[in-house]
Amino acid sequence: METIAIELMQDFSEIVHYEHMGIPLYIRTADLADYPGMSAPCHWHDDIEWIYIISGKMCYYINGKRILLNEKDSLMVNARQMHYGYSYQKQDCYFLCILFHPSLFGNNKTLLQKYVTPVIENADFEYLHFPSKQTRGQEIAEYLEQIRRLKEEAANAYEMQAIAVMFQLWGSLLQGRELVLQDCKSGSSSDLEIQKNMVSFIYQHYAEQISLPEIAASGSVSRSKCCLIFKHYLQQSPVDFLNAFRLKTSCDLLRNTEKSITEIAFSCGFNHLSYFSKLFHKNFGCTPREYRSK
Repeated sequence: METIAIELMQDFSEIVHYEHMGIPLYIRTADLADYPGMSAPCHWHDDIEWIYIISGKMCYYINGKRILLNEKDSLMVNARQMHYGYSYQKQDCYFLCILFHPSLFGNNKTLLQKYVTPVIENADFEYLHFPSKQTRGQEIAEYLEQIRRLKEEAANAYEMQAIAVMFQLWGSLLQGRELVLQDCKSGSSSDLEIQKNMVSFIYQHYAEQISLPEIAASGSVSRSKCCLIFKHYLQQSPVDFLNAFRLKTSCDLLRNTEKSITEIAFSCGFNHLSYFSKLFHKNFGCTPREYRSK
């Protein structure tokens, strides 16, 4: 089984590894079980993301909102949104992920300014969810299935055909008035930037003994404001988020290094091995040693 790891920059934007240099397009089917802890880390990127559930279910987080995606459901996440997918009741899920950079819509400035930029720069437009039980959801799924088949067949110039399908899909969403073209600037967007700064601080300093006041200071807010922002966007306290990230990092080290469990615990910021083991078992249902043996 291939383990899929998402690489993040210091501002926790994803380093997207496109298939071909110069073509910012990513098409991949995967099992959620291939991700450490059956969850991706919280991240963002400039690409528009599509998720299509081939089988199973997946929970998805976007800017503090949580969505349950059922089999054959589709989800579009707008550019630069904080998001990640994770397992539903620890069940596996087979899904299609497409990352499509807005630059692929072409170099015609008029078309970009009229039909693309007002969507991706709309701070209030976060995502679209298309349930499979609805006719529209079935229509959207067919577009994504076309792209999936093109990738599987991998015929010559399949990328051009996949981009053409994405053009058709975008046009369909515009015709259906599902894409919001207004350039809205809401007050909550500033809190989102603060949240990004604080999460970025945690990603950079998780191995150190960082405190709640330090996390709050990284966002230039009070401790109470810090906790309110984390609760709104992540439904977790800052300390819970910090520990969750430390645990995910420890999973990578248990799988990919020969370090002892004690070394891993301390390198991930845990002061006590017993506390690390207790949290690990609570989150993953097994001890660190059992996880490594699996």
